[in-house]
Amino acid sequence: MGRAVLTVFFILLVEEYPLGGGGEFFHPGASATPQEGNEIHMLLKSKKEEIIKDIEGLVKESKSLVFVNFHGLKVSDETKLRRELRNQGVGYRVSRKTLLARALKGKAEGEIPSLLGEVAIAYSKPARLDDTSRSGGDATVVPREIYNFQKTHKGIVLSILGGIFEGKFVGKEMMMELAMIPTREVLLSKLAFLLQSPMQRLAIAVGEVAKKK
Repeated sequence: MGRAVLTVFFILLVEEYPLGGGGEFFHPGASATPQEGNEIHMLLKSKKEEIIKDIEGLVKESKSLVFVNFHGLKVSDETKLRRELRNQGVGYRVSRKTLLARALKGKAEGEIPSLLGEVAIAYSKPARLDDTSRSGGDATVVPREIYNFQKTHKGIVLSILGGIFEGKFVGKEMMMELAMIPTREVLLSKLAFLLQSPMQRLAIAVGEVAKKK
């Protein structure tokens, strides 16, 4: 059983992070006995079903979800991306496209956008009761944080392919529009400035009138 578990782990690792070159790699299950082969098959099936259920849970709990093409992203850059997204209450998960397609089936209206290259999903995590600034209540934070990361880290290859917003599959263009929406704090700051400006002009005018008297 120990060897079967290690084999399943290796196979899933290769599927999630495929090797470059000609795509050939050593398959530890190739020399397995019939009994070990059956164990490997059953474990693989069970593990894939577990992955699908996990993704289904993420889709159900997220306010929005973004499909990201990360082809060419270095491990060090991915680590940085995960950390910065996590600080904003955004999760990031790499998934094999076949498993992702199964998990997404029937979970939103419309058609799944074309998922080219190596795909990951970025999703909003439920907000904690003690932290209202996190992504749980803001459906635009996920595309915005992916866009901001790419904008502030020049040379990093990362592209938005589309996603799920308000229960519908949407394309890249819609997700990019959402990414451009400022945060709630920025919008409130701009509103406060606009409200203050007329009062400031009035105060100046009153002061000028007073000087002339």
